[in-house]
Amino acid sequence: MAIFYNRATLSYNGNTTNSNITSGEIIEALSVTKSVLADSYAEGEQISYAVSIINSSSSDIANVSLTDNLGAYTFSETQTLVPLDYVTGSVFVFSSGTLQPTPTVTPGDSLTVSGLTVPANGNLLVIYSAVPNEFAPLDIGSTITNTVTVDAPAISSPLTALASLAISDSPALSITKTLTPLSVEENGRITYTFVIENTSAAPAEAADNLIITDTFDPILSDIAVTYNGTAWAETTNYTYSETTGEFATNAGQITVPAATMVQNPTTGEISVTPGTSTVVVSGNI
Repeated sequence: MAIFYNRATLSYNGNTTNSNITSGEIIEALSVTKSVLADSYAEGEQISYAVSIINSSSSDIANVSLTDNLGAYTFSETQTLVPLDYVTGSVFVFSSGTLQPTPTVTPGDSLTVSGLTVPANGNLLVIYSAVPNEFAPLDIGSTITNTVTVDAPAISSPLTALASLAISDSPALSITKTLTPLSVEENGRITYTFVIENTSAAPAEAADNLIITDTFDPILSDIAVTYNGTAWAETTNYTYSETTGEFATNAGQITVPAATMVQNPTTGEISVTPGTSTVVVSGNI
């Protein structure tokens, strides 16, 4: 809503007089809201956004453009970093619930969707996705706030809406398994190494109840197990059946430290060194 003022001037015989001041208001035809379709973000995980544009006027509003700054933030006096990358092909537009043809999409340091038409007394819903990149803050407590700007020739000034998303406070774990040696004689001894990596700033703690399970085939006998170089005891730390080959660590025995995040002071790029924990199982086949 915008208030405007006006008054007239009457001139006669070299004299002037002013009228009273009138005022009115312009009710904005468009309104915009933005929401994020996620509870939190993590490195490399796709985030979806929804922008709703409502037209309260009795006429269609054409040539509407939408620009998202993809979370741009000031890093230094001369540098702005953009922590989100647009996911190519992820833009979908619905006009009053009906899917529309793909609009003109211009990606880059910001995302622009143009050529939109918002129907009279209707709404337009624009959905798109982005992925945190190497400039996305990853420390616990970090947030990404991105702003969308909507503009059109028929409106008096651009409209903005923003959405903020906090980083996940949960560990982000992956596991790899390797075998040595790759070739072994019958009745020989082999070793399985399980490496768990955590790329989050949140550690995996005993209360997270990490459990590794595996069924060794061929079945191993006379196994020995270590965790981060320390010998483990059967029953106390793990269970194993030489009948079925089923192996499982006990809940609460494995923890994984948080990753280390370092931001380059020149480029602003954030590098991640995962926290790791290692379980090694060796036995005879």
